[in-house]
Amino acid sequence: MKRILIHTLVFSPDGDSTAYLYNDIALALQGNGWDVTVVTTTPHFNAVAEQLQEQPLRWRVPGMLKESRYHGMRVFHVPQKKFRRSLLRMAGFVYWHAVSFFLILCMRRVDVILSPSPPPTIGELNLWIGRLKRCRVVYNVQEIYPDLLEHHSGVAYRMLSRMERRIYARSDAVTAIDRVFADTIAGRFSDPGRLHVIPNFVDTGFYRPGTGHEGLDPALFPETDSLRVVYAGNIGLAQSWDPLIELAERCRERAIDFFVVGEGAMKRQLEEAQAARGLPRLHILPYQPHRLMPQILDYADLHFVFMNPGMGMHGFPSKVYSVMACAKPLLVWSGAGTPVVKFLQNIGCAKIVTTPEIGVAVEDMAAWLAGVTTEKLRAMGAAGLQEVTAFYTKEIVTRQYVDLLNSLVESDE
Repeated sequence: MKRILIHTLVFSPDGDSTAYLYNDIALALQGNGWDVTVVTTTPHFNAVAEQLQEQPLRWRVPGMLKESRYHGMRVFHVPQKKFRRSLLRMAGFVYWHAVSFFLILCMRRVDVILSPSPPPTIGELNLWIGRLKRCRVVYNVQEIYPDLLEHHSGVAYRMLSRMERRIYARSDAVTAIDRVFADTIAGRFSDPGRLHVIPNFVDTGFYRPGTGHEGLDPALFPETDSLRVVYAGNIGLAQSWDPLIELAERCRERAIDFFVVGEGAMKRQLEEAQAARGLPRLHILPYQPHRLMPQILDYADLHFVFMNPGMGMHGFPSKVYSVMACAKPLLVWSGAGTPVVKFLQNIGCAKIVTTPEIGVAVEDMAAWLAGVTTEKLRAMGAAGLQEVTAFYTKEIVTRQYVDLLNSLVESDE
């Protein structure tokens, strides 16, 4: 039996978008005859009590390593916390890398190691493991490093640049989640034949149109006659929140309610801005269980994604697929030529604003919201659903991973 090790920062029972993505990839590989083992961390992004009950973690090496089972797969969890201080976060990362390295070296035969960025250091570590264990290494580019760094100079940038090129040169295959990503990094390969485009995807059995709102707390998600504009996900640095504040201010006298659902590094700042401006129609809500996400998506009339201008070229919000699978339209602010804009521009499921000036962009969005009709929003949602079901379902895309990994192993036989 072919053996694969998935080496990832997040995996079930962590409630993170990359974790859900890799849960499905692991299940697809297992269903196609692969023996799957996972090395990850203890849940520290969105630890969800009900998921921990379904997949309990037990100490394998007290104080050092836990283990769980995910649909029969062995999952090893190196203890990790979401530290506030940079030095503690760095120490935690070093600890995870060190324990993972020796754990994987002690494992029985491994044919392929698959890992996503971030962090890019995982790709470098797996090159060493792959050489020592004589196995294939596949690196999945979810975010482009070091391009995501704020400053494109200095020691950290140079070190990550050299690391990135080593990973691209020595990995047996590198997968990019978008054509713009692939075009961005193609010139950094000594052998471009190692680069493959495999997009992210959505579980259309879980995310689907017309689920209704059953299970949602009516105190948080009231039934109203207003237009409901929603963001559900990480409230982080990859998004831009100033346009939301300005748009809520601009539309304060209209029957439009804005909802932000989730947790993240920018949540407190967003709450402070909401309180300072006195915006009663901007509702900032706590993280909701993953099982309720289809209902939250269905609750909205429109979903918004406002990308941080400094990060728009180097990341792709996977929630776009989920929104489209629920037949809901999008309001997107991002730079021209960014992955999310290139992806959406010809589908007809999104109002796209690429103007860099926030004031101008907000006026454009406010004017569009004033004139958009229910019929138009439904037509946009239908266009998105058609695109997703044709090209980006879990079944279609995970098959591409299975085929790629099969081809690598078969070439060794």
